[in-house]
Amino acid sequence: MIDAPWWRGAVIYQIYPRSFLDTDGDGVGDLPGIVEKLDYVASLGVDAIWIAPFFRSPMADFGYDIADYRAVDPLFGTLEDFDRLLAKAHKLGLKVMIDQVLSHTSDQHAWFQESRASRDNPKADWYVWADARDDGTPPNNWLSLFGGVAWQWEPRRGQYYLHNFLTSQPDLNFHNAAVQRAVLDNVKFWLDKGVDGLRLDAINFCFHDAKLRDNPPKPKDKRTGRGFSPDNPYAFQYHYFNNTQPENLPFLEALRALMDSYSGAVALGEISSEDSLATTAEYTSGKRLHMGYSFELLTDDFSADYIRRTVEDLEAQMREGWPCWAISNHDVERVLSRWGNGDKSTRLAGLLTAMVCSLRGSVCVYQGEELGLTEADVPFEALQDPYGIAFWPNFKGRDGCRTPLPWDDSPQAGFTSGTPWLPVPVDHRALAVARQERDPHSALHGFRRFMQWRSTLPALRWGDIRFVDAPEPVLAFTRSHGDRRVLALFNLGGAPVDFELPFAQIQLLEGHGLAAGTLEGARAHLPGHSLLFAHVPA
Repeated sequence: MIDAPWWRGAVIYQIYPRSFLDTDGDGVGDLPGIVEKLDYVASLGVDAIWIAPFFRSPMADFGYDIADYRAVDPLFGTLEDFDRLLAKAHKLGLKVMIDQVLSHTSDQHAWFQESRASRDNPKADWYVWADARDDGTPPNNWLSLFGGVAWQWEPRRGQYYLHNFLTSQPDLNFHNAAVQRAVLDNVKFWLDKGVDGLRLDAINFCFHDAKLRDNPPKPKDKRTGRGFSPDNPYAFQYHYFNNTQPENLPFLEALRALMDSYSGAVALGEISSEDSLATTAEYTSGKRLHMGYSFELLTDDFSADYIRRTVEDLEAQMREGWPCWAISNHDVERVLSRWGNGDKSTRLAGLLTAMVCSLRGSVCVYQGEELGLTEADVPFEALQDPYGIAFWPNFKGRDGCRTPLPWDDSPQAGFTSGTPWLPVPVDHRALAVARQERDPHSALHGFRRFMQWRSTLPALRWGDIRFVDAPEPVLAFTRSHGDRRVLALFNLGGAPVDFELPFAQIQLLEGHGLAAGTLEGARAHLPGHSLLFAHVPA
């Protein structure tokens, strides 16, 4: 399938710049640090990198509060540094995707500074402003994902403005056509520079209900929202009106038209709605987003049945689009801690990577997954995340998955010559890149071997998927492409499992380099946390 777009079946390595490599000793990672380690990233066998925000920002939400979409924040370097990064990545055969945060800006952005000044300036309607109710309270009951009401009073205008996230992240008014044009013009700036794709943060939050209707309450037994603390009042509502509005669809089509004018450029949307799978299917149909991913595999739910139901649900609804899966990122507890139930083994780390990279779709792999990193326990006095500080101690926020990548086992893990912005756990230093490079049985080498092996199997990159009945905790499915059908089995539990497969002819596939089960006729034997790949007749 040599005509397949590069992004179909691609493995995309997420880089969180603050925590990747610091080259100037200020304790915060930077663009030159990414440039320095691109050879390492290329050696992993991934297809692309996704770089979290590096734009000018007051860093209230660590770059997801953008003050200038076209400038690199001095904390991370310069535009020239980004140009060098792009050139080196392309030379190494890596595609480059960057975060774009379209739904909101920083309150330090020039657009908001003008908009907040009065009700009659040229950008007065560029943000979501509303009058108070007669008693002075906010215009409706919408809540911020980071806790509390989603409205902030602005005395200069005598109105409230909407913020779905931090108070310092005011929401743009996408009902204003001038806002849409300005946003797309900022996107064009980076496409003109030569980026290969965009990861679109919270893309379903661009539009709000123009009538500002109240969100209905959610019953206690339904308060299982994804991507936020379970005691967050945000879970107390159905979020029908503060995001995921029908007006977003024409905007996505305009964005896609812009993307299509650049050869090979791809748009990947992060989607978190009341029915994220349905929204993902809708947002990737027709000429909208190329790919979408949600938080369904970024939760605490971990069983073969849950993963199967999630994938089958999306497959049933996604007739045209292409999925993208992730089991870790910069917003959630690291997967080896979240799903490991105390098991921190190299064996389980390899199994989880192989499982997500064998599903139909593309994959986002978060930095450190290749090392088998676990969630760091960051003490309260070292916390940086305003979300974690606000909800401590019930919820410790996102700092535990954002600690610096360990390059060696020195006190600062080879990350910085200064004091790292978040502490490096001692157990992470034991998993450092330098150590694992010397150990042929390490998680790092296992990751590389599997990625190399996967790249030789078109069925795992582009094939259809069909699940096979198997006893819990075994996840079983086939991937079919052309006349090749590959069976994939994953024992997600720690105890061995034996069971009969419904295939008369099976041929074991080897070479993936991970802990493997065995076949005896059609009977599979899977030790704890092992996998098995086999060829079966199509």
